[in-house]
Amino acid sequence: MKNLTNSNVERQNILNNRFALEKIQDYIGISGMLFEGEYRFTIQMIADFYGVDERTIKRYLENYEMELKHNGYILSKGKQLKDLKLQFGHVINVPSKTTQLGLFNFRAFLNLGMLLVESENAKLLRSKILDIVIDTINNRTGGGTKFINRKDANYFPAALQESNYRKDFTSALSRYVNMGNYKYSLFTDKIYQCIFKENAKEYKQILKLAESDNVRETMYAEVLNSIASFETGLAFELEQKSSSLGRMLEPVEVDQIFYEFSKHPQQHPYIDDARIKMASRDLHFRDALHIKLEEYIQSVSPADFERFLGEQSVIFDEQLKEAEEVMKRLKQNE
Repeated sequence: MKNLTNSNVERQNILNNRFALEKIQDYIGISGMLFEGEYRFTIQMIADFYGVDERTIKRYLENYEMELKHNGYILSKGKQLKDLKLQFGHVINVPSKTTQLGLFNFRAFLNLGMLLVESENAKLLRSKILDIVIDTINNRTGGGTKFINRKDANYFPAALQESNYRKDFTSALSRYVNMGNYKYSLFTDKIYQCIFKENAKEYKQILKLAESDNVRETMYAEVLNSIASFETGLAFELEQKSSSLGRMLEPVEVDQIFYEFSKHPQQHPYIDDARIKMASRDLHFRDALHIKLEEYIQSVSPADFERFLGEQSVIFDEQLKEAEEVMKRLKQNE
């Protein structure tokens, strides 16, 4: 089981997932004070709920100040505090001379619950949070995440584009590389290793794919774009090298082209983006850890949760059907 108290990335993944937050808030059934459009909680309210004293809460505020502020903890002052006292003075029960008051919103309230090791209530909540997150993702993806990449509206165009560049690459291998048919799988794996440090077999094992599964059908649009950039660039380099030598290339010469191309600064932004997206999304959505990309793991952004779980997500089969209809119309007009 994931340990939320030890992982800022795991905490932030949950707090960035508004769909899970709604379910968690319903489960807890705590509302707080509805103020300026969202529910607020004082330090005393937080301490009472988690069954700890206020000094413990304040200690966590000192130790995790930046994280808690990022997720909605504020110090209410001035007119805002005056308005709060007028509306909820009977609830918060603070001295009239108080000039600032710490307030948590629900995200910060939950954030603290993921950190508190002294609270049995927080421990029980953390266990339930993880169950709710898993259920939410499964419900919104139709029960499985193997093809969650297809929920991204950018996936289908990226897959079509990559397919075209793939043909350029395989054509270049056929025309310029002196080697049997094994070269296609060999150098495809080298592309994968350059971009995300895994070959196709390793990737399948990490995602628990069947032997018959096509790995590219499970890849995110950004990863496919990086592969496409590699393929079209390598096709050009193979042609140029073969032309300059006036002969087909040997495998060792192709290896050198791969090495030099992967080190080109122009490729770094694409490679880094692909590694971050693959490592971070697969860990949270698919519970798949790419050990070789562990240093690239970040929290999944709120935009990504909208892209793969929200209203922005698409149904791949419908998108494919629309594309087929367009192609039929174009063919009829020829």
